[in-house]
Amino acid sequence: MQKVDLPLMCSPRYPAAPNRRLVLLAYECLCTFEFGIAVEAFGRADELTGEPLYALSVASVEEGTFGAQGGVRLMVDGGLELLEDAGTIVIPGWRSIHEPASDRLMAALQKAHHNGTRIVSICAGSFVLAAAGLLDGKRATAHWNSTDALAKKFPDVQVEHGMIYVDEGNIITSAGGAAGVDVCLHLIRRDYGIEVANRTARRMVTPPLREGNQAQLIRQPVPRQQTKTLAPLLDDLRGHLNTPLVIDQLAAQAGMSRRTFLRRFHDATGTTPGEWMLNVRLEKACALLENGTLSIDRVAEQAGFGSPETLRHHFRQRLGMTPTMWRKESAERSLPG
Repeated sequence: MQKVDLPLMCSPRYPAAPNRRLVLLAYECLCTFEFGIAVEAFGRADELTGEPLYALSVASVEEGTFGAQGGVRLMVDGGLELLEDAGTIVIPGWRSIHEPASDRLMAALQKAHHNGTRIVSICAGSFVLAAAGLLDGKRATAHWNSTDALAKKFPDVQVEHGMIYVDEGNIITSAGGAAGVDVCLHLIRRDYGIEVANRTARRMVTPPLREGNQAQLIRQPVPRQQTKTLAPLLDDLRGHLNTPLVIDQLAAQAGMSRRTFLRRFHDATGTTPGEWMLNVRLEKACALLENGTLSIDRVAEQAGFGSPETLRHHFRQRLGMTPTMWRKESAERSLPG
């Protein structure tokens, strides 16, 4: 069966790592936007429990204080020795795609990867991983304006030019800018489930979900006049999961022709209405299974699948397990220790 990315949810195929030590890499001419995204996502306490999701520390490639973009100077927790017992390492960008990483840094990353540490890169951080040989034979992405350079410089990497992030298990890469928010939320979904990720997104005032295969760049000019947004329609669909999708009716509701609606929908979501709705229903079903004791029949009904047979079919096809298995594994993830 063809591999299908499901960045929308925490998948038990990728069990939460027991090691909550998350080390954020820092370096001379640090990309402060990508760095700030990671700090905001991983360094704050969960608003419900009051407990931090990760034990965050910052490791620097350079010694002492160093400069960051915007005239900031930083002093951090330590050096590359912090990577040795990390559960997750995050590389928030890199100073330039043409600037090689030091042998010391690449050796530290290779050792961490060999020891099973999960490594996440944002934007040009994928060039560091590729130089260390950690992306050979794997799919990866970067900022849309540098994916061609990544593919040319590292031909053994399967570069995904259009995706906003790519999850290869213990190696996760993302595009630049706000795609860093999406990959951070994806990681939290993997580790803690949908509800915690949604709370984090709400605190960060950002949509809780953009799928990994959503296009990085909409290749069309900015309109001179404000065009209609699909946001109200998408919100309405999320609130009526049992309503059948009729494209002509949706297009009329959006005030567009069928052809224009389908194009605008793909631009906004990166997929078709049917695929988008299936993902939303799966997310709802997973949340119900994680957080309640509803029967499978009731979960299927409330998530818009109509019947438990349809629910089980999509779980097997997309997740490789039954709803009951999902509930059991999510319960095991939530156990202390």
